[in-house]
Formats: sequence, C-alpha cells, structure tokens
Amino acid sequence: MDPGRRTAISDCLSKGQVLFDEPLSRHTTYGVGGPAEAFFQPGDREELARILRLASQETIPVTVMGSGSNCLVSDTGMPGIVISLADRLNNFRIDGGSVTAGAGVTLGYLVNRCLQAGLAGVENLVGVPGTVGGALVMNARAFGGEISTYVDRVRTLTLDGKEQVYRREDLQFGYRSSSFRRDEIILEAEFHLKAGSPETIADLQRRFLNERKARQPLKQPSAGSVFKNPASDVAAGMLIDKAGLKGTRRGDAEISTKHGNFIINHGKATAEDIAFLIKLAARAVKQQFGTQLELEIRTLGFQPGYWKDAGLDR
Repeated sequence: MDPGRRTAISDCLSKGQVLFDEPLSRHTTYGVGGPAEAFFQPGDREELARILRLASQETIPVTVMGSGSNCLVSDTGMPGIVISLADRLNNFRIDGGSVTAGAGVTLGYLVNRCLQAGLAGVENLVGVPGTVGGALVMNARAFGGEISTYVDRVRTLTLDGKEQVYRREDLQFGYRSSSFRRDEIILEAEFHLKAGSPETIADLQRRFLNERKARQPLKQPSAGSVFKNPASDVAAGMLIDKAGLKGTRRGDAEISTKHGNFIINHGKATAEDIAFLIKLAARAVKQQFGTQLELEIRTLGFQPGYWKDAGLDR
C-alpha cells in the first residue's frame, strides 16, 4: 500500500487504531493468516463510516472480520483494508426484556449478561466463540436454538457509509445463513427475550457447556465447525469420521480425533496445511458417500478457483 493511502487511512482515526502489514495470525482463532495491508479497528461508528467512505472513493478493497473465530485466512494475507470489530462497537443495554448489543459484543458477554438479568433464550449459545454481528450473519445455532429467533431489529452500515434499520420481518434466516448483504456491516442488534429463572438458565448453561466440552476440542486452536451439516439428520463430522480421517495430519494441522468437523492447530500449522485437510475431507466424503460438503467457515485471501478441485468454490 502506497504512503499516500496509508496517510489517508490514518487520517480517518481519532479513537481507534490502524496497523499496517499486520499478521492476521494474531487475530484469528486458527492462529494462521498472512498480513493485512491495513488492519483497522474503528473507535466508533463515525470512524467506521469515514473509513468506508474513503475506501469507496479510493476503490480500496474492504474485508470485515469479527473476532476471527469463523474464518481461514490465506498465508498470503489480505489486500486493502481489513476492518476488525473485535472489542469495538461493544455498546450493551438491557431494558426489561429488550437487549441491545453492539456488533462487537462477544456471545459470551451476551449470554452472561442475560443470565444475570434473568432473561432466557440465548443460553444455548454458551461457549460459542464470536461476536453478535458475526453470529447474526451466520445465524449462529446450537442445541436446536438459533440467535435469529429473538431478533427484533438490526442496524447496519453499507460500504458507502449509509445506515439502514431492518425489522425482523425484513430479514430472512436459514441454516447457517441470513439475508444480510455482503456490502453492509452490522452495527447493533436488538433482541427480545423472555423472563426466566436465573437458576434454571444457569443449569441449562452448565449442561450445554458440558456437552460442548465433551464433544468438541475447545482447548485447542480451531475455527469451530468447518463444514455445514448436509442434512438435519446427517452430520458432516460423522461422515468425516466414517471416511476414516479423524487424526489425519498435515504439518501441525490435524482433523480432530474428538470431532471430525474440527481442524485444530497444534502450534505451527499454516493456512495451506489447514486448507489441504479441508480439501481432503471434502473429496473423501464425496467419493465414499456421494455427498458434497459445503464450507461453514469463511475463507479469505485465497485465489479464485482455489477450492474448485474439492467442489468448495463459492
């Protein structure tokens, strides 16, 4: 990135920060990823709007990341501006059964604050990494419940800096999907939850968390489930297990022995190592069971056509 653009990006700041040539391995739960030309963390909505207007005027590519918990970034990194909302846009308010949360609020914080307020509905998300914004885009789901069930309205910002408010009836949610456009960023969401017994909510949280710990490798770096489940009664992890791939390694990347739909980083894995195992699993499941898996994680910075040979191009 040329010095003029670096200066223009820096001039958008008053409260946030920008890091140039910042390794994205520091900002993803996989612990892999090459450098972002500019890694921008806005201090508030105004700064976010300013950087988006600049990017639009200068035709600088923009990629938005939440907490980096559901993505695989290539070893070559990302061109342009990567906007991180982790620990940003974290306003939070509870008023009766209405909960307003900024896009950067972590799901863990949302779940715990609702428990303290005696509000039921989101306890199934305990232990799920990520932010409110990312969870809405992917319609985060666990133990039969989806975050979209409790959404009242969502405020977004388009990539040209214009705000938009959606009511629940304006939005469509599906399995691991939503109708939010790629050219908009979630700023905050309002949820409506029901009153419940804190003791009952806490008991459910403990049960859900214990089940998650028993089934998933939560203590090792990963990005959660790599693939979507092909059907409600067919789990991607089961197919990968039946294909005999649990424990398969490439470098320091491994298809988890605990859960076949998780790939973990033992410390020095590269994005290419992880991508190799993703492709291997997709090909094996297709060959052995005739099922084409679909990616759940986001893949960023890979060349067009990179995933085509495994049927995973998006």
